[in-house]
Amino acid sequence: MSELRFGVVGLGVISRFYLAALERLPGVRLAAVCDRDGSLLEPFDDGVARFTDHRELLAAGGLDAVVVTVPNDLHLAICRDALRAGLPVCVEKPLALRAAEGAELAALAAERRVPLFTAFHRRYNTAVRELCAALAGQPLPVRSVTVRYFELIEEHVGRDRWYLDPERCGGGCVADNGPNAYDLVRLLAGPMELTDAHVVRDGSGVDRYAALELAGRGGVRDRGVHGDGGHDGGVRGRIELDWSYPGELKDVAVELTDGTVLRADLLAGHEGFKQSLWHEYEGILGEFAGLLRGGGAGGSERGPDGVDALRVVEAAYRAEAGAGAGALG
Repeated sequence: MSELRFGVVGLGVISRFYLAALERLPGVRLAAVCDRDGSLLEPFDDGVARFTDHRELLAAGGLDAVVVTVPNDLHLAICRDALRAGLPVCVEKPLALRAAEGAELAALAAERRVPLFTAFHRRYNTAVRELCAALAGQPLPVRSVTVRYFELIEEHVGRDRWYLDPERCGGGCVADNGPNAYDLVRLLAGPMELTDAHVVRDGSGVDRYAALELAGRGGVRDRGVHGDGGHDGGVRGRIELDWSYPGELKDVAVELTDGTVLRADLLAGHEGFKQSLWHEYEGILGEFAGLLRGGGAGGSERGPDGVDALRVVEAAYRAEAGAGAGALG
């Protein structure tokens, strides 16, 4: 396959990481951009096609894949249209707003045999990859995984205020940061089910803090670190999310059955807010491009993982509703 031509749909706060990765990676190029706000299209030169409607971008052809990085409530419609057009899709997490929507997209991708790739960027973090390598050399099973994901959301969103609109975001910290955090749990210890959730909301009803407890599913390991071997089913997970943290803290702790704890600081070596994302998004597009070049099974690559994360998010909100939500003063 010659140089891969990518279209990027959505030019909000996260798009800059994808655009930079497309500039750095060999064998790929930015061929088209799309955003409803026409002013965001102006910086692109004549070598990049510009659209304000994703359907026009798809109809114009000339692309090998699309990157979807729009508000969460638009993921379903745009990904569905792209898959129906036969184009592989790399979509910013979460895959969709609801698990049923994600399952619809995964099924469509499998039916059309077109890759659907949910972009869980933290799995490409250098410290996470080093932790995975360390675990692969450990003879002892994992007892627990704890992921902390703290930031001040207002510093992150910039002009993209939709993050603070539960109808558009799908919720708050649980809906938006939860999938990334769960993906790390899944990567390191296998798929899990939610067992408990404590969710705290602010005065406008946005969940700003959450602590989620999880347990392994019947001893099935995820292939990312452990291969397909089994374990005793006793592995546990904990996810802590905070959207009101003064600064940024992202880390992982893995406890082995002998009490040994292995840690990864996702921000180590990346000075400045969000600086770690540059290399992580390069990892996303590098793997996605490799998938397109290498073929593979066809259809729904990383789609199932995206659906699994949405199921955990929904379970957390159900648990909150059953227990009664906390509130920030």
